[in-house]
Amino acid sequence: MSNFGKGTICVQGGWTPKPGEPRVLPIFQSTTYKYEDIEQVERLFALEEVGFKYTRTGNPTVAAFEQKITALEGGVGAVALASGQAANLLAITNLCNGGDHIVSASTIYGGTYTLFATKLRKLGIDVTFVDPEAPEEVLQKAFRPSTKALFGETIGNPGLNVLDFAKFKSLARRFDVPFIVDNTLATPYLCTPLQLGADIVTHSATKYIDGHATSLGGVVVDGGSYDWANGKFPEFTEPDPTYAGVRYVQAFERAAFVAKARAQFLRDFGACLSPFNAFMFNLGLETLHLRMPQHGRNALALARFLSKHPKVSWVVYPGLESSPQYARVRNYFSKPEGSGILTFGLQGDLQATRRFVKSLRVAALVVHVGDARTCVLHPASSTHAQLTPEQQRSAGITPDMIRVSTGIEDAEDILEDFDQALRHADA
Repeated sequence: MSNFGKGTICVQGGWTPKPGEPRVLPIFQSTTYKYEDIEQVERLFALEEVGFKYTRTGNPTVAAFEQKITALEGGVGAVALASGQAANLLAITNLCNGGDHIVSASTIYGGTYTLFATKLRKLGIDVTFVDPEAPEEVLQKAFRPSTKALFGETIGNPGLNVLDFAKFKSLARRFDVPFIVDNTLATPYLCTPLQLGADIVTHSATKYIDGHATSLGGVVVDGGSYDWANGKFPEFTEPDPTYAGVRYVQAFERAAFVAKARAQFLRDFGACLSPFNAFMFNLGLETLHLRMPQHGRNALALARFLSKHPKVSWVVYPGLESSPQYARVRNYFSKPEGSGILTFGLQGDLQATRRFVKSLRVAALVVHVGDARTCVLHPASSTHAQLTPEQQRSAGITPDMIRVSTGIEDAEDILEDFDQALRHADA
């Protein structure tokens, strides 16, 4: 299936029914699985045989979703989780221990920033945040002998900077660390980071993968490209006493990262994806290749409209021809629009912003992105409110910023809605 186009993979990947089986992926709503003998269970728990033991570490419906995402991203395996936060936590803790260090772009989602800046530090994992637009010779100063990963987002949320993959790939190779990319806002339909130098990809599946604001989940995809036997990651090469002494690189070769993640993280932390949510994500992926172009067309139309509106101070959308990010969109993305997220600032004070939001009819005030329905948010008072003013500026947040996630409604209705709401902002 990986040899087919992304649209075909979206519709049919992950589940290949046998004669007489359901054409549609079933929900295997079971925690447990039956075996014929003790020896088989023994092999499963020693990681000597592939199969399902307990739904915390694997389930047939979840596995089908994982396989579809793996095919779309071009990886060697994936682990589905309970949320996007859990996905990013797994990506780091599967690599790092106390005393280790990571380098991360500062222009990332507020929840990820807080996770890295506070909770990881409580675990003894330090982080250095960097401006991803800084020159490579400046960024390389952030790396240490203890650095174990480089992290960034394909499209920063909500600053909307498009990651310079060539520069970040160069840094990761120079310091021989895995390059981790959160691909949530671009999706594997628009961008495939593993083809651009990333080693590991994460997603909040809650966003465009689901696409309908129904289900919470995340996923980590292993690119199979990093050499875990280079001496920096002994947990991949030394025996794991909790699994009969298995050596992950020896036993799983290119899929060592994802095998270790499933065996240890899901077993010990329990942040697994439910079979029902996996079923919903699979349904969402079936239309990803249809929804993403419409999201992009609507975002581009709205960005162009707002750019000319007298009540709008500024607009940021990487798909605009005038955007400094436009060249990267054309270089790294399969479509020129640049996903469905844009930001803008109103002329006037915070009260004008509040009146504008309250006047919207088609769009709604929602703490979410990637929905089929258009929504807006004021990041400085919500998703990034936990950051200091300096940290907000570092993440690309300004007090007047309004983030828009354009849906797949008729573009004319979205534009008219924003126009009438902008007129009411001065009232």
